Amino acid sequence: MLSHTELSQMLETAVVAARLAGQRAMEELRYVARTIKNGSELVTQADPICQKIIIDRIRENYPDHGFLGEEGSGGTPLKWPPRGKETIWWVIDPIDGTNNYANGLLCFSVSIAALYQGRPVVGVVFDPATDSMFTAVDGDDAQLNMVRIAVNNDGIGKFSSFGTDSNVHPSLNNGVRTMMERGRIRVLGSTALHLAYVARGGLIGSVTVFSKLWDIAAGALLVERAGGKCSDLSGKPVFPIDIENYDGKECPLLTSNPKNYAELLTIFKP
Repeated sequence: MLSHTELSQMLETAVVAARLAGQRAMEELRYVARTIKNGSELVTQADPICQKIIIDRIRENYPDHGFLGEEGSGGTPLKWPPRGKETIWWVIDPIDGTNNYANGLLCFSVSIAALYQGRPVVGVVFDPATDSMFTAVDGDDAQLNMVRIAVNNDGIGKFSSFGTDSNVHPSLNNGVRTMMERGRIRVLGSTALHLAYVARGGLIGSVTVFSKLWDIAAGALLVERAGGKCSDLSGKPVFPIDIENYDGKECPLLTSNPKNYAELLTIFKP
């Protein structure tokens, strides 16, 4: 087990790394150059730059830890296994919401998580446009700019908001239609920010099918430490996950405040 002191030190490192990367992303916005990765995803010159900033900063303190990042070579994820006895992996999305970022829309985030024994134990989601730093460590409260946050207790209704993927998977069509009829749909274009706002109480929940591990790892911890629920669409836990054999597959995730979790599972049942 990692001590609270160790987790706090890791969180401090992640916060500094996220802030440095977010600041650089804002600077790079002045001259965004974008390309298409794997025929379906946008990537900008800022993505690998910001990822390197994060990894370099973390490795100053934790040179033996492992790293899993969205931006590897040839369109594949970056993957550096841990070299020490502790199987700690840092899972990084340098710019979550690249499509927004590439089009000059200031709704994107930096997502950094540390996983121990396949579970998130440190999570940071940073929104540089609003200077919002969402943080969580295992065994402690989720925070926004060092102030405790918690999921809301709102039911599904005309004033409640629910987050979904930008491109809705066909299997979610009926569920999304139901939520549109009963409440309000929000599509921020950043899964990590959806999860952060569930943790903060701005959304009653969120659903994603297309997201990868680096999109959800930090945000899932935020939701859980804020009192919310996380699972796949069948109600099964997403974590622990075998990172050593993770190859970039999609990680469907449903999050919710406790009040709506069971009903949302029914609504989005595969």
